[in-house]
Amino acid sequence: MPLPEELADKYENFIQSHPKGHFMQSPGWARVKSFWKNEIIMVEDENHEIKGSISLLIRKIPFLPCTIMYSPRGPVCDPHDSATMKELLDKARQLAKKHKSYALKMDPDIEIEDTEFKEMVEKLGCKVSGGIKPYEGVQPRFVFRLYIDKRSPEEVMKSFHQKTRYNIRLAQRKGVEIRVGTRDDLAEYHKLMVETGIRDKFIIRPRSYYESVYDFLGPEHVKLFMAYYEDKPIAGSVAIVYGNKCWYLYGASSNEYRNLMPNYLLQWEMIKLTIESGCEIYDFRGVTGDLDENNPLYGLYRFKKGFNGKYTEFVGMVDYIFNRPLYYIVENGIDIFRESRRQLYILKNSLKNRGQNESTEE
Repeated sequence: MPLPEELADKYENFIQSHPKGHFMQSPGWARVKSFWKNEIIMVEDENHEIKGSISLLIRKIPFLPCTIMYSPRGPVCDPHDSATMKELLDKARQLAKKHKSYALKMDPDIEIEDTEFKEMVEKLGCKVSGGIKPYEGVQPRFVFRLYIDKRSPEEVMKSFHQKTRYNIRLAQRKGVEIRVGTRDDLAEYHKLMVETGIRDKFIIRPRSYYESVYDFLGPEHVKLFMAYYEDKPIAGSVAIVYGNKCWYLYGASSNEYRNLMPNYLLQWEMIKLTIESGCEIYDFRGVTGDLDENNPLYGLYRFKKGFNGKYTEFVGMVDYIFNRPLYYIVENGIDIFRESRRQLYILKNSLKNRGQNESTEE
């Protein structure tokens, strides 16, 4: 249910000004997730100022008479304020009755070292998950974060690993050009995303999804960077500037011209945007939690590590359970469904690529 305009502005200002604010807690992001219902809970102090909030995405569970509540990177509050956290959870429990929700799942912006937060939410009845899966939960559990610390672009560049600086300059010397795109450029970007998804075997969202991100968060927050070589698009990335942070949200690249290192130059342009916007943190988003060099995801870790950010592990998924029997039924079913969907996608694209190769050979 949308907030009244005056309350929506108050809420948005709170999210953007709070150190734990996140674009995924914004009303705009809830509109992107149009297949989910949205409820926003707020807790105010004695002066009617917001001191805590949580944006809930609510969705029906197939074949069962219940829904799931999910709060990406929520809640937004002092992570050690037990009274505010309890009030948010109590209000969520009341909403759970209305929506027949079996659980609330949260993956907050809280680092694993913050044991005080973990102990607090467990005392309030939450379950905190463990494990080191590469992408634990819905949002990545492991990320790299570059803290700007009021440094100039030159000072930040000097902190990068030598090979990373070399690859940025190589792209510049070879004539790779970075342009800030518009909504119209999402068509070319999506072609690159399809190419990347087939190559790296991940599920590709339709172009309309990226257009909705651009429309609902707005061009003041969404920045599309496109890399060109000889006027041909060869790579692209989407950055989100919101509050005190800038996130590298999505990236895509052509199978051609990868030797020109366009992705290094794209990252550098997004880092410069972070500095110019007065943000404190540039978030590279997900990396693997398994640092074995034989891990297929290790290359992504090594690429992001070269920018000398902080390897960050979040506390993980925090579950507030309303219906315990349904919780265990649904949780086991979700794991099976996700793995089946992943294997089906890999098989489908493998057969598609094989058919294309056979056609070429003929």
